[in-house]
Formats: sequence, C-alpha cells, structure tokens
Amino acid sequence: MKKNIAIVMGGYSSEYDISIKSGHTVYESLNRELYRPYRIIIQREGWVLLDDQGRAFPVNRHDFSVTVDGTHLLFDCVFNAIHGSPGEDGLLQAYLDLLNIPYTSCGFYQAALTFNKRDLLSVLKPRGIHCAQSYQLDKGAEIRPDDIFARVGLPCFVKANRAGSSFGVTLVKKPEQLEAAIEAAFKEDEEILIETALKGTEVSVGVLRYNGDIRVLPITEIIPEGDFFDYRAKYEGKSREITPARIEASLQKKVSDTARFIYETLKMKGFSRSEFILVDQTPYFLEMNTIPGLTAASILPEQARAAGIPLPSLFESAIEAALKDKSEY
Repeated sequence: MKKNIAIVMGGYSSEYDISIKSGHTVYESLNRELYRPYRIIIQREGWVLLDDQGRAFPVNRHDFSVTVDGTHLLFDCVFNAIHGSPGEDGLLQAYLDLLNIPYTSCGFYQAALTFNKRDLLSVLKPRGIHCAQSYQLDKGAEIRPDDIFARVGLPCFVKANRAGSSFGVTLVKKPEQLEAAIEAAFKEDEEILIETALKGTEVSVGVLRYNGDIRVLPITEIIPEGDFFDYRAKYEGKSREITPARIEASLQKKVSDTARFIYETLKMKGFSRSEFILVDQTPYFLEMNTIPGLTAASILPEQARAAGIPLPSLFESAIEAALKDKSEY
C-alpha cells in the first residue's frame, strides 16, 4: 500500500528559500509507485498543503492532518526538509513525537544540540574532537575586544550561535571590524560565538543511515572564491566543490572516522553533514548540519552520487528507516 509522505519545507529562518528548493527536489524525486508525496509549506503565518494546481489547504496542527476536496489526509511519515527553525532546531521533531508521527531527521534532542554551536562544541571537546579556540558573547553583555582577541587572535570568525548557512557570519581581519561583525551576528541570534580563523583545507563529509547501516560518504573539498564558505559560496555557486577531496588516504580515513565517531556519539539518525578544517594533518570540527541542502547540486546529494546512491534511493532509504524505527518503538 502506498504511504502518504508529507514533505515539510520553508520554515522561520533566513534559509526559507533554500528549504523550498530542497523540499521540491524531494517531492519530484520520490517514487510514485511507493509513495503519495505532499508538499507542506511551513510559515509563521500558517501551515498549508500546496497541491499541483497551486491551491493551498490549511494544516490542522492538532493532528497534522489536511482536508483536501473533502478527503481527510493523514500522513504515514514526514520528510523533514526545513533548514533552520523549526525543522533543524528540534521544535518540529518534538511536535511530531507528541503526535507519534515518524520523520526522517534526527530526534529533537540531537537537533537542538547540533543547532546550538556552543553546546555542541562543549559536548564534543571532552571526547577528543579538535575544535578552534572560541569566545562566547550574549546580547547585552559587555564587549571586551582585548579579552576577545587575547583568546581567539586575528583573524577570527564572528558567527550567530543558532543559525545556519553562514547567515550572520563575518571574518574579522582587523580590530576595527569587530563591532560591525558582532552587530551583524546579533541580527540572527542573541547568542554569538567568536572563533579563531583556522588556516587549512576545508572539507565536508556526509554521514547517514542507508539501508540500515551507518555510511560515511565521500569527502568534499571546498574552495570558496571569497575568504570563506559563506552563503553565496554555498548557494550561488561562488565556490569549487571537489568530490572526492584531494587529500591523502590516511587523512581521508581520519576525517571519515571522526565524522562517524561524532554521528555515533550523538546517537544521530537521518542525514548529517559535518564540516572540518584540516590543519597539519588534523581535522578541526566546525559544525554539523542535520538538514543539509538536498537539491541535486547540494553537497550531500553530490557525495551520495559519488558513492553510487541516486537521489530517489537516498530519499527512499531515509523514509523507510523512519518507518522502521517507528514500527520497532
């Protein structure tokens, strides 16, 4: 029997448009012989099902159902394609858990933890994961440039603590740039993180469950046109992405083993994409994305293709894993 799959997209963050593109890719890729996919657009103004004629039908948030032309729709599984809040910070996952609806991403705790860069680093550092030196700052707190530079040096990155895709991220090269960078970060979040700008090769590696097994995908080397892998580099083609990365086999193994260790340590499910800077043969962890970009040109799908996994199989495996987990619960 075909399963009703709600593909949720949109969200409340600056990544709304990218999420819509990811969601549409999933919608177009799913096997219609196995699934009946539906697009659910989530906005602050309301949640709606969008049909192929462009008609919008409101979602009943009491049970996550929709009535379309007199037919009451319930969903067997939710495919989470929301970058940022509420799909990547745990809010949607907690809501679906309360309704006992399976979903493709990690659980609410893992989502909340990985979305909070400060908290994630505090969990991983004691477990031997190398990370850049960092300084934490909350909105309204006194800004002490001397203390900041004494800890992280120059150049340094100023970034929003709970935001993705390089929104609110600035590379500070001179002391006089700090104030504007902090102001930009606070536009995205009331908590910010200031980190040493490590110099090395940036790589990204996907880890996921595929056909029941944890699988580490081929590593991607990232060469941005600008100073770092910012929003334009990620989504507007302002970077070169080379898969597999041009690094020696021993370093590839070290990166892959570290990414798998993080995935397993955090008890992750679904997709993940971890970013590292390679400095003197050592991978320094930057962040983990639990709802990475899912368009055909996005990094994780590119890595999957390099591993021989086409998009329909990638998405089908995520759905079947979620359904299996729920049946065993």
